[in-house]
Amino acid sequence: MGKIKETSTNSINRQYMHECDLTYAVCKIGGRWKLLILDKLKDEKKRFSELRKAISGITERMLTLQLRELEKEGLLKRTVHAQVPPRVDYELTAIAKELIPIWNSLSEWGGKHRNLIQTQEMLEEQP
Repeated sequence: MGKIKETSTNSINRQYMHECDLTYAVCKIGGRWKLLILDKLKDEKKRFSELRKAISGITERMLTLQLRELEKEGLLKRTVHAQVPPRVDYELTAIAKELIPIWNSLSEWGGKHRNLIQTQEMLEEQP
């Protein structure tokens, strides 16, 4: 595969992502599943099967991919216990635990925003 040109949109976007701390952070935890996975681990470590049950709609493959990415980014710690059958636990790292109040605030904001939009839609439907 060839080298990406420095003037390409991908190259410019990648450069901006590394210069802007907010964009960088959102890229690390963004997506449909990552915050949900992190949130399920905020109180205690969990096994893969517990996470799978706690997150409706996620496939085993997607959960595996997301857990690997979060581990690679240093947000999750994966512990393999030497027993039969093998047991693997996932837990938040210290840097991920710093995000808890942030995503709690974001969740609160999301609820307020959803209620605001629903109220506006109901008012628009009235004759």
